[in-house]
Amino acid sequence: MTETDAEAGGNRRRFGRRRITLVALLAALTALYLNNASWLAPEPPGEARLLAHRGIHQTFGREGLERDGCTANRMDPPSHPYLENTIPSMRAAFAAGAEIVEIDVHPTTDGEFAVFHDWTLDCRTEGRGVTRDARMAHLRTLDIGFGYTHDGGRTFPFRGRGVGMMPTLTEVLQTFPARQFLINFKSRDPGEADQLVAYLRDRGLPTDERLIVYGHERPVDRLLALAPEARGFAMSRVKSCALNYLGLGWSGHVPAACRGGFIAVPVNLRWAVWGWPNRFLQRMRDADVTVIVNGPFGGSGGTPGLDRVEDLNGVPLDFDGIIWTDMIETIGPPGRHGKPARPGVRSLPPRTLREAPVATDKRRPPSRHDGS
Repeated sequence: MTETDAEAGGNRRRFGRRRITLVALLAALTALYLNNASWLAPEPPGEARLLAHRGIHQTFGREGLERDGCTANRMDPPSHPYLENTIPSMRAAFAAGAEIVEIDVHPTTDGEFAVFHDWTLDCRTEGRGVTRDARMAHLRTLDIGFGYTHDGGRTFPFRGRGVGMMPTLTEVLQTFPARQFLINFKSRDPGEADQLVAYLRDRGLPTDERLIVYGHERPVDRLLALAPEARGFAMSRVKSCALNYLGLGWSGHVPAACRGGFIAVPVNLRWAVWGWPNRFLQRMRDADVTVIVNGPFGGSGGTPGLDRVEDLNGVPLDFDGIIWTDMIETIGPPGRHGKPARPGVRSLPPRTLREAPVATDKRRPPSRHDGS
């Protein structure tokens, strides 16, 4: 059976349409590739800033860790003498190569800000109750090493060694006047931002770019409204920024949730970030976005820091953002890629401020992100 002229013509038309579709698809894929090709963008012009989460601290297992779970009673066998949120821990972190140290603060009933991680005292100390319900004078008497154990409570290697070591925020900032800190708001109360700004200004302490805050958007946005020279990020906005960029970054668009703020990139998911590394970093620089690279996403207990030296292979040599680590003592020297330490502080650039939020319940406990 021979093909009729009509059938032959129909086949040619179908073939032509398929060819046009294929050419259009190839053209679109080529444009998508070129628009996100890292090698077509300039290399980053700076070097990484290392952020020591909790300073040098006792590490702990994250498997099965719940939002408000105690971490002191699941610590790893100790390999150093430091406890988080203490002056010796911070000093050691800076000496190991950190340019930013993350700390946690709570207002106290006598007008201070205590530097301490937990919402309550029960896990790490012999005290009881909500941290912010106490006077600083009482907090000074507590042993912040009381609850640490790595063997199910058979031994407590730091018990008796942490008495009086909970510092005030004033002590921290006066001890390290030229250093940069990331301060974690532990509540959702915007009034805490008013307290913090007044506290710092009354004592002549910095509210400029040396101060970075993070946590819930209400206190973060309120503080940035009061002190626009400071920097900060809400965890919800960082998440929104990352998700929106994953959806729209192929076009080169930087979402509004990112602009003037921060974006986090888990080192094991960098392949999913459009334009990684050079094109992506160029887009973020152009939009005044600070890039934070942290540890592998996945598993329970939240996203950890970048703690393995081998994971540094996933970070560009001249990466100009922040590397978030829980083990600055391990990452510090190699994390600097052999570059010499710089004295003082390399500040983040100033930013414009978003709207101030409405008030909320002061007593609501922190979320998983608040408790990092």
